[in-house]
Amino acid sequence: LCPLAATGSDEEDDSDASTKPIRSEKKKNPASLFQTGGDPPKEKKTKKKAPPKAADSEEETPETLQKNSNRKGKVKKSKKAKEERPPSPVIEVDNLEEFVLQPAPQGVTIKCRVTRDKKGMDRGLYPTYYLHLDNDKKVFLLAGRKRKKSKTSNYLISIDPTDLSRGGENFIGKLRSNLMGTKFTVFDSGANPDRANADWSNVRQELSAVVYETNVLGFKGPRKMTVIIPGMNSDNERVPIRPRNDNDGLLMRWQNRNMDNIIELHNKAPVWNDETQSYVLNFHGRVTHASVKNFQIVHSSDPDYIVMQFGRVADDAFTMDYNYPLCAVQAFAIALSSFDGKLACE
Repeated sequence: LCPLAATGSDEEDDSDASTKPIRSEKKKNPASLFQTGGDPPKEKKTKKKAPPKAADSEEETPETLQKNSNRKGKVKKSKKAKEERPPSPVIEVDNLEEFVLQPAPQGVTIKCRVTRDKKGMDRGLYPTYYLHLDNDKKVFLLAGRKRKKSKTSNYLISIDPTDLSRGGENFIGKLRSNLMGTKFTVFDSGANPDRANADWSNVRQELSAVVYETNVLGFKGPRKMTVIIPGMNSDNERVPIRPRNDNDGLLMRWQNRNMDNIIELHNKAPVWNDETQSYVLNFHGRVTHASVKNFQIVHSSDPDYIVMQFGRVADDAFTMDYNYPLCAVQAFAIALSSFDGKLACE
């Protein structure tokens, strides 16, 4: 169990309650939690690599996925563990741009590491964040940095560690906050609706939104996060959400409870531990340092299935693991939102 932060609050009752409804009969395929139908995308189909890999592992419970945290291809497990489940497929990143936008294959946890670089001028205020696969090869996936001279927090996300420009061809997405710094939207690299072409096919998609709520103690104590993502269609592809104006994004739909084709997720409520006088969550050995930034994202219908988890392992290093239906860009942007200055509540 890793402490979130030793906050010394006496709110243990309510944080305990929300971890109770874990019923063993919920062994259904987690993919069904995210299916919303939606019109199948009319865009060009990318190679569908995900579903076949999942065929033999759909009946695994998410718990077994979490426990098996040494996924480096080396067989360090006992023979018994080998019989229980097939070894995880090696994560192949042939086409980086395709990989980072593609949902994680079902039944596979993609384990990553986020490092924060504060060196050089401005870096204290505008550090660069790098995302790598957390395996022997340390494959680079994404880089992100806050834009200067932006009224609200605005992070650019790139598939090139050295080119973090808005106009560059490596620009793959961005994270933008509201003025308060409590709500964030994640976009892909498409065009602003003002610059739409005739059939709107070039307009940017919204990939997710994050809402941070203040709790009774202001921002002290555990954070409460709501994550809103597009649902998945019957082909296990994201339903494209392309708002034509500011009144139609993920946040507006969620606020108006128009939940067609969108899914609401929350961070798992930590439990108060009297011994350590802190809130704790079980990160299965993937998180080693207490931090208010540590979180796990779950669907309320199956709190055992960890859609994403993020937590500190060193001063400027964090692990970030994500599962179906998230892609790397969504998970990385959600992680970046948790670094934002307005939420600085440590």
